[in-house]
Amino acid sequence: MPQHASRDSVTQDPALRPRLLFTDLDGSLLDHHSYDWSPARPWLARLKRLGVPVIPVTSKTRSEIVPLRRAMGLADTPFIAENGAVAGLPPAWCHARLDRGPGPDGLVIKTLGVDIGFIRKRLAVWRERLDVAFTTMSEMSLEELTDFTGLAEPEARLARMREGSEPLIWADDDDGLVAFREGLEGDGLRLVRGGRFWHVTGESHKGSAVSWLIERFQALRGSRPLSLGLGDGPNDIAMLESVDQAVVIRGCHGLEVSPKQPALYRSEATGPAGWAEGVAYWWGRADRRVIPAEAPATHRRVGHEAPGEAA
Repeated sequence: MPQHASRDSVTQDPALRPRLLFTDLDGSLLDHHSYDWSPARPWLARLKRLGVPVIPVTSKTRSEIVPLRRAMGLADTPFIAENGAVAGLPPAWCHARLDRGPGPDGLVIKTLGVDIGFIRKRLAVWRERLDVAFTTMSEMSLEELTDFTGLAEPEARLARMREGSEPLIWADDDDGLVAFREGLEGDGLRLVRGGRFWHVTGESHKGSAVSWLIERFQALRGSRPLSLGLGDGPNDIAMLESVDQAVVIRGCHGLEVSPKQPALYRSEATGPAGWAEGVAYWWGRADRRVIPAEAPATHRRVGHEAPGEAA
């Protein structure tokens, strides 16, 4: 059971608890190559009808997420950007005493990490000090970035608008990587592996940001939600360890993703098809059916039987 789970949440029938779904984007809810999410549309529509927030938790920037969440019908839910460095809160998730007023886009932005300027200065220091080779996203031309990621030029421009993390392509040996990681840790920075890039961030990560949002929900709503997390990469591990139930989506990158999470399902399919498979496994069977929290029901507790068809 995740360390954050309270005794009350364990004894409460999962069918009667409010729910939150936290999801990685690239390679998970979005196809790794085409960025399509159509296989997940039926579940996204169903969860929206039931009032279950689907919360993106991604390495993408705020500038990338804001238009994307509108297109996906997620404009009423929070998001976590840049691997936990930035959180965006819609009005319903804001605390009158703790949060400033929303910006022009209607969101309150919370900085959970460190400033991008500090990260870039330290990257320059460690590249010179260790004589190691890497290329940061900010150093790539737009053409190089579009070729490497498959993004169109407008989306690539948004990807470069970093606030609290810097992606990079490592081009040196493993010994250099170890020394580089140790040097960054001495500065209070972390190096995490994503699907395409390594990411340098502050001490915040996807897991700490997810835990912060769960605590915010509990403070505002008065009850702890049942949480589901889905991701495909090593940078998703902390998120998958911070939720009650987790799905590792089969990746296209060949990297190991092994969270310490007893309530874990591994999908057979990749990308959004694997995402839908994972949601159906936990919340699609009759004994795991997603229902509005206020509706009466007498369902059995969440189990670990073989998956079946979605209800």
